[in-house]
Amino acid sequence: MTETTPARRTLFKAAAAGAVGAAVLAAPQISRAQTVTLRFQSTWPQRDIFHEFAGDYVTRCNTLAGGRLRIELLPAGAVVGAFQMMDAVSAGTLDGGHGVSAYWFGKNKAFSLFGTPPAWFLDANSYLAWFYYGGGEALYNELISQIVRVNVVGFQTGPMPTQPLGWFRNPVTSVEQLRGMRYRTVGLATDLFNQLGAAVTALPGGEIVPALERGVIDGAEFNNPSSDRVLGFPDVAKNYMLQSYHQNTETFEVLWNKTRFDALPDELKAVLRHAAEAASADMSWKQQLRYPNDLQAMVTNNGVNVHITPRPILDAQLRAWDAVLQNLETDPFFKRVCDSQRDWCRRVSAFYLRNNASAAVAFNHFFARR
Repeated sequence: MTETTPARRTLFKAAAAGAVGAAVLAAPQISRAQTVTLRFQSTWPQRDIFHEFAGDYVTRCNTLAGGRLRIELLPAGAVVGAFQMMDAVSAGTLDGGHGVSAYWFGKNKAFSLFGTPPAWFLDANSYLAWFYYGGGEALYNELISQIVRVNVVGFQTGPMPTQPLGWFRNPVTSVEQLRGMRYRTVGLATDLFNQLGAAVTALPGGEIVPALERGVIDGAEFNNPSSDRVLGFPDVAKNYMLQSYHQNTETFEVLWNKTRFDALPDELKAVLRHAAEAASADMSWKQQLRYPNDLQAMVTNNGVNVHITPRPILDAQLRAWDAVLQNLETDPFFKRVCDSQRDWCRRVSAFYLRNNASAAVAFNHFFARR
């Protein structure tokens, strides 16, 4: 065997050291990185399906981060009340939160355009397409950073179906019944129902049923059959009115403290953003199982009567939207957002309305005759 010379031994050592260095550079840094812990509060009661959706987002973040993130999910009220969540995230009292932009309506009414816009979008997925591909995200960031000036980063996520007109002790059959009614809703829908003559109160989800039970309000909407069932609406009202234009589309909002977010490595920032996209898709599938099942359970087990909102009320809501927008578009930023949404809907909705055959015709063909 040929004896290795000192020069060759030095060469081998250098090559080995280089190989180890390359391996260190190529290997993921997960095992050497300290786990980042973040406190994340929803604006929903713990038993609500919305809190479950917040948990689905958190699970995806923690899983995709591979041990580098540990997000702790808290329900509404654990640190602050639902309507105080944005301020708590901005101040760093919370690292992040899950809610809806309409809850910040009191800071600037344009917040409600992000997630609960007027009834011109075909559905909430069309709204999300505008947000991410039609210029909406840039306008949202301008509102947060330059107009309201809160220290947050936000993502829109989770397309919701049309919200019901709501829960009432007696069916609402005419616009006249809304005049003087004490009614719960949030966001721009408060202006809409005020325009229709209602006396509107904005309440977070966990406070609505107690207010109905005490007679503080006469009617209310929250969002969907699964939430409504678990929050106890069937215990205090038996008439559930489906279809409305007050919140034809809605999406969730995920907020993170901007200082905390900016300090994260780029790959963890990407996890927080892309997990919102993944949770958004999953939610749109899960709700198709849960919402119809819970509606049927309320009918079968709780004696709930389901009604379709009469067309005259829907027409009156659209006219009310015209009046609300005419008033609010005196604000230049509000008008810029509305103009951007209108432009998107004129082009995109026109295509899909012409392109897609009627779902109602197909449904009636296969199921209504049987």
